[in-house]
Amino acid sequence: MGTLQSAYWQSDGQGQTRKERQSGAYRYYVPTKLAQLDIALDADVVADVVRAEAAIRELNSKVVFLHSSEGLARFLLRAESVSSSYIEGLQVGMKRLLKAELALADQTTLPNDTTAVEIIGNIHAMEDALAQAESETQITPATLTAIHRTLLQGSRLEEYGGTVRKEQNWIGGTWHNPLQADFVPPAPEYLAALLEDLTDYCNQELVSPVQQAAIAHAQFETIHPFVDGNGRAGRALIHLVLRRRELTPTFVPPISLVLATFAQDYVNGLSGFRFTDDQSPEQIHRRLNEWVSFFAGSCVRACEEAHRFEETVLALQGSWRKKLGSVRKGSTIELLLDELPGMPMFTLRSLSTAIDRSPRAITEGVERFEAVGIVKPVGNTRRKRLFEVPDILSAFNVFERQLASPGGNTRTSKPSRPVPYRTPGS
Repeated sequence: MGTLQSAYWQSDGQGQTRKERQSGAYRYYVPTKLAQLDIALDADVVADVVRAEAAIRELNSKVVFLHSSEGLARFLLRAESVSSSYIEGLQVGMKRLLKAELALADQTTLPNDTTAVEIIGNIHAMEDALAQAESETQITPATLTAIHRTLLQGSRLEEYGGTVRKEQNWIGGTWHNPLQADFVPPAPEYLAALLEDLTDYCNQELVSPVQQAAIAHAQFETIHPFVDGNGRAGRALIHLVLRRRELTPTFVPPISLVLATFAQDYVNGLSGFRFTDDQSPEQIHRRLNEWVSFFAGSCVRACEEAHRFEETVLALQGSWRKKLGSVRKGSTIELLLDELPGMPMFTLRSLSTAIDRSPRAITEGVERFEAVGIVKPVGNTRRKRLFEVPDILSAFNVFERQLASPGGNTRTSKPSRPVPYRTPGS
């Protein structure tokens, strides 16, 4: 089992308080390699895993979303990335994030919102994880460092991106030493072997994909191989595993939105995964099963809410069709109907990149949507005009509020974390 190793911290004299400047002994944790861990699931937990896999498969096979799945896929990926960042204390409103995305996509403009840039990095890291799952047959430590490099690109810690740490890190306590830390992960000299073991496990084909994602994520967070961004990189690993095992060929379930709602259970589950020699085999077996069961339940809830959002968007698109009147099949208007749910804020340039139509056709199409109130301009500038889709922004707020409520309804179950205000009628 995992062991606690003793080490000595020599203070560099930095820190405002005596506690922060303190030197002293501390202990760091070295986890059991997954190749040596006996992972046996109880029958009820196996049933939880089977249910989770069925829910994810259904989400990926039965979602209709009219003629195109791209809008919903893009929306769910963004929601997953935003919520994963929220767990790490990074939070911005959807409008603020979308504006920063558009600024970053415009090569002549750089966003000055550092928090939004970090969350955009998380979106790109998720995209990279999914792309690598499709293009590479094996997950390696280099796969993980590449995802991490993308994650920190453009952030204040970009210089650490893609580099396995060469120093001790820790969680909790003070910034200056690990003496009062809640958890101290393994020392740097253990990381290479632990990452090789982790990726070997990720490449197994016989274990259930949901179980594999749950165990791999918990082990990654225990190893904590990077200076910063471990939580977000570890949640990208979840989707890397699920996509590689072909469980999520199209849609990413917003699992992190659920984990953020049940944050204390999430932290407790990860903490319980850190087994030591003084624990009995029965204790270890119970904690491992509790974690996998919690993770599987989070997958189910994420899929249920994704379906609810899809139904909301289908209803919105139906109402848009009524407002627009006759819509010719294959027309620019029909393409916009499919695209706009995934682009709740856009410029004519970004829309032109998304759909293969002439600038004139796109401009005329947007004007038609604007005339019936489906889209509206943001600000009053004519240059690089910015538009939003109020119905989708409102629907996202409802979606986020529902997932922040342990009971799925903020009217009867108070949100467990900060959420957008409910708009009238939602």
